[in-house]
Amino acid sequence: MQEQDDLITRAQAWLAEDPDPETAAELAALIDAGDTAELADRFAGTLQFGTAGLRGEIGAGPMRMNRSVVIRAAAGLAAYLKAQGHDGGLVVVGYDARYKSADFARDTAAVMTGAGLRAAVLPRPLPTPVLAYAIRHLGAVAGVEVTASHNPPRDNGYKVYLGDGSQIVSPADADIAAEIARVDTLASVPRPESGWEDLGDGVLEAYLARTDAVLTPGSARGVRTVYTAMHGVGKDVVMAAFARAGFPAPVLVAEQAEPDPAFPTVAFPNPEEPGAMDLAFAKAAEVNPDIVIANDPDADRCAVAVPTADGWRMLRGDEVGALLAAHLVHKGAQGVFAESIVSSSLLGRIAEAAGVGYEETLTGFKWIARVEGLRYGYEEALGYCVDPEGVRDKDGVTAALLVAELASELKEQGRTLTDLLDDLAMAHGLHATDQLSVRVSDLSVIASAMAALRAEPPVSLAGLRVASAEDLTQGTETLPPTDGLRYYLEGDYKARVIVRPSGTEPKLKCYLEVVVPVAEASDLAPARTRGQEILDAIKKDLAAAAGI
Repeated sequence: MQEQDDLITRAQAWLAEDPDPETAAELAALIDAGDTAELADRFAGTLQFGTAGLRGEIGAGPMRMNRSVVIRAAAGLAAYLKAQGHDGGLVVVGYDARYKSADFARDTAAVMTGAGLRAAVLPRPLPTPVLAYAIRHLGAVAGVEVTASHNPPRDNGYKVYLGDGSQIVSPADADIAAEIARVDTLASVPRPESGWEDLGDGVLEAYLARTDAVLTPGSARGVRTVYTAMHGVGKDVVMAAFARAGFPAPVLVAEQAEPDPAFPTVAFPNPEEPGAMDLAFAKAAEVNPDIVIANDPDADRCAVAVPTADGWRMLRGDEVGALLAAHLVHKGAQGVFAESIVSSSLLGRIAEAAGVGYEETLTGFKWIARVEGLRYGYEEALGYCVDPEGVRDKDGVTAALLVAELASELKEQGRTLTDLLDDLAMAHGLHATDQLSVRVSDLSVIASAMAALRAEPPVSLAGLRVASAEDLTQGTETLPPTDGLRYYLEGDYKARVIVRPSGTEPKLKCYLEVVVPVAEASDLAPARTRGQEILDAIKKDLAAAAGI
């Protein structure tokens, strides 16, 4: 009974401070109903600030995304920036079109202003890469993007960048979290009603002018595209970028073209999820384009689909990553090509053959963007950084332009993206990749699976002996510690498996790769079949070993 009384007391104290009438009403209703189970869930701790910033379901209480949590996060960030000597520095704030995003952005600007920093807010919901660009363009000391990217509709998030234009990494995340924990009451956080700058379209215009830099002057621009913004904020910026570059205007998937936080036509607003691309493929069947391009809701990711004899096929992120790398090599790009450990090893082989640098990082663009001399970086989850001097993060707009340029050049030669993938397979082997991804409602399932694999590492997968098993919590010679496991399998297929908890969603993710030798074009079809057979067998055995 004492515990229930304490819970109600904490909930009432939170309610007394809640600045949002909606979440205040929600919490008051739970208290009045005596719903201690729901209250216990919402007050089980606090939403943790980490290298992905904050992300969670919108609702009342410290374990949800709401204005109270955001105000505390902003106050902690402001204190951290001042402790770093940035008092009076500029913080740029961007936001997407999700529920509460504009409120969270305005609260952040108010907190920064009240703390003695300068704040500037982008003029409307815009792609995340515009915010990442604005930080460097405006000489800001930090940036905040309010977005939950491709998470479910009821989620929102809070992504923090520092003045170099890249996302925070350790130890900044822990230092900011410590400052957040020091925030006493919301009343102690000054939040003036004005004093920050509402930016006009100048930053967006500068970003759009920069997008042209990824294209070769005079290159082919004839590709015909179907485009979906997935109910997000990408449409206007992508259409403007394509028009500036001289491409034919993409045909829009009208049902998904405008921002809508309810994401009514998709179960999950992620191009990788089953069914998310169905409307785009239906539009493609009508107009017969050369390619289909999709952004996720905050337009930092780019998905590509190609026509086949059986309809439209989504390219894997690893396939697009290799295509863009090959295109950049063809364009004479110099510098370092980088990817995270969960992405295909094909990039390293392309880089080696081209004589350009190559580096492997931990998962996430917060690491990829920090590679010295970076020219190109990608991650298998549809993220591509093709203009690191402009945007030190993944950018679904410039990636779409570069894909369109490549497809246009191939079209002039009577070839397709699929033909180039075949060329890469014959040059470097068929790199077949797949993923075993398990979404959970109880995070302990993920912890149990990781514990099971650590306690009894698999001896073989798909009949291939596990030659080495690394626990990445120990770090390696080239990588700092992270929660993950990596297995290399014996045999000619260079099979590799990486298992890790997702940093942004309640998922356990397992990344699989096999490399099947290909001597000539006639080997391609059987190599694809063989590669998928091995991947399927690895998935089955790995799921059994992890108990999922």
